[in-house]
Amino acid sequence: MPRIPSVPRLPGVPDPLRRVRVPRDLESVTAIGAEEPGAGGMSEASVERIWSAAVDLYRSGVHPAVQVCVRRQGTVVLDRAIGHARGNGPHDGAEVEKQPATPATPFVIYSGAKAVTAFVVHMLHERGSLDISDRVCEHIPEYDRHDKGEITIAHVLAHRAGVPSLPGELLDLALDRELRVRTLCDARPFAKPGRFLAYHAASGGYILGEIVHRVTGKDIRTVLAEEILDPLGFRWTNYGVATQDVSRVALNYVTGPPTAPPFSQLLSRGLGLPFDEVVEASNDERLLTAIVPSANVVTTANELARFYEIFRRGGELDGVRVMRPETVRNAITEQSRLQVDLSLGFPTRFGYGPMLGRRMLSLYGRDTQHAFGHLGFTNMLAWADPERALACAVMTNGKPTLYPELPRFYGLMQRITSEAPKVDGSEMAVWDPLAGRPGGGE
Repeated sequence: MPRIPSVPRLPGVPDPLRRVRVPRDLESVTAIGAEEPGAGGMSEASVERIWSAAVDLYRSGVHPAVQVCVRRQGTVVLDRAIGHARGNGPHDGAEVEKQPATPATPFVIYSGAKAVTAFVVHMLHERGSLDISDRVCEHIPEYDRHDKGEITIAHVLAHRAGVPSLPGELLDLALDRELRVRTLCDARPFAKPGRFLAYHAASGGYILGEIVHRVTGKDIRTVLAEEILDPLGFRWTNYGVATQDVSRVALNYVTGPPTAPPFSQLLSRGLGLPFDEVVEASNDERLLTAIVPSANVVTTANELARFYEIFRRGGELDGVRVMRPETVRNAITEQSRLQVDLSLGFPTRFGYGPMLGRRMLSLYGRDTQHAFGHLGFTNMLAWADPERALACAVMTNGKPTLYPELPRFYGLMQRITSEAPKVDGSEMAVWDPLAGRPGGGE
């Protein structure tokens, strides 16, 4: 894979790409977690090639920190971090204290939270608390307003409810449940449910979170903890953090070249706020301690890869069964294929919540049509690939949009995929993720 060269910095002038300072001694800002060299059917040379791709991403200068975890066949083969969690933003001076990133540093995963929320909903579907074919107004009666009575939970999961935008201040909605419900119910759909694909950046998560609250009597943070995280011993991976943990979370920084119309307008419409304001809000203690089902899960690459390992294995991990394999299969059943997303402006392939891979032009590398996961704002990604026995996560705390070395981000996923060949049927993890699924991607 050819290396994408970096754009050189010009001496004596501000950097228009808003990059961070990359130390000459990269080992001084590299931390390695508990890895099992040579395990998982991967050679140490393969693992080092993956890490080299991650280091190349860091060298681009738009990510103060990069954190990567790769699990194969249930074994952690790579768990490393490079860079700084705090103190090395584009505008931080030399006097600002720098906090190194480690594999234990938690990050806000933004839209990566949507997949976590979706799996909670599918778990409750399996247990009979709800059915994803239910109309939203069966659980939120006041939602039956402005011709929204036919919107189903499935429409919301698949970003086909027709209500992608959510007016109002991000922090106000996150902190005030009554305001949030009122805003959701007052929303007017732009089309009939099911007709168009339009990414629901914030609205979908709030709708699903409110449904979970009403059918269980508990907020979605409590449900996630009691039913999945606590039985499996997770430290993080929930919505927000306790107040005493806020200072441990990696800070997010606006990096990369400024966005300009029409791309900046597309981003603002999809996110519900101007780009820079979204990043600023994500560092606010009020948001970090709230529950935002579409955006504020806080976790490490190690824990998020472990979360996906549950579903890579068909809903069971370490003797704890979260859901049945058929429920996982239903969650990753294709709902959109080669259809332009009206919010994002490019084709996306969704199941009922997770983003699905493709044979070509896939988030997870080529020939990953059976992989599933979710992208996070902006260069964050976590996924499972049952065909390769992979569960992986890539974290960053730089928030660029388009920058010259962007191919390095997707190149990292391609490197992981290419270093982990498909496993045969005897090595598949206790279930067939493809059973009963038509097609399987383009």
